[in-house]
Amino acid sequence: MITSFMESEMNQLTTEKRSQVVRCLVEGMSVRATVRITGAAKNTITKLGLDLGTACREYQDKVFRNLECKRLQCDEIWSFCYAKEKNVPKDLKGIFGYGDVWTWTAMDADTKLIPSWLVANRSAAAAKIFMDDLASRLKNRVQLTTDGHKAYLQAVEDAFGGDIDYAMLIKIYGNENDTTDKAARKYSPAECTETKTVKVSGNPDAKNISTSFAERSNLTMRMSMRRFTRLTNGFSKKVENLEAAIALYFMYYNFGRVHQTLRVTAAMEAGIADHVWNIDDIVKLMSA
Repeated sequence: MITSFMESEMNQLTTEKRSQVVRCLVEGMSVRATVRITGAAKNTITKLGLDLGTACREYQDKVFRNLECKRLQCDEIWSFCYAKEKNVPKDLKGIFGYGDVWTWTAMDADTKLIPSWLVANRSAAAAKIFMDDLASRLKNRVQLTTDGHKAYLQAVEDAFGGDIDYAMLIKIYGNENDTTDKAARKYSPAECTETKTVKVSGNPDAKNISTSFAERSNLTMRMSMRRFTRLTNGFSKKVENLEAAIALYFMYYNFGRVHQTLRVTAAMEAGIADHVWNIDDIVKLMSA
């Protein structure tokens, strides 16, 4: 009965109201803030987010094929669902969707397109799924840079074989065991004191070994989605909601947000789109 009521209420939302809700969500507002601004019910907004997120994921999965990328950067961003890892009940420990959740992202350094992402844990199995998906979308040999996470090594080899120029950028941070000024360290990341590049496969160009764009993209994610904001209660309670929110975010990022340096969207720069998508275009994906 509750599900039927939610579906009925969502069906009654006008296209204008749906677009208003989605505009709030992609601009980083929480669900509760969106309720206050739009007047739509909380459950209705959640259901709209799930349905639209699914449509956005399916559309991007379809169009991100035979991409002519040249330089790719990969990184992972941490979040959590239900509760922080240390607070997860014993009977839910080890079940994905409870505690730590990582979003793996790949960025084209030239077009700023995000062609592949994965919401998972940080295991070797997740790295393999992520790299296999990324490799399946590429048309040409690419240069790839990742951080020093060891799970990438086997995953990249399995996905690309020797047909890749691959390097790791390893960052070395200050002494995290230092007990001085604990309050400051709680809210500030450890200082990077040194970087080391390791050429793993092929012949990567040294001047293009970088993860800066991918890391900056992850910062944009954290600022643009309330679910990623640290030290709040805006975190996702269900991993399905997180996955849908990320798919919607990347749809807007790739197709609807004009990049400041490119002056066009990432999808336009990559030759996938011929215009800037507005929110109405994105909402229409649900009926396509």
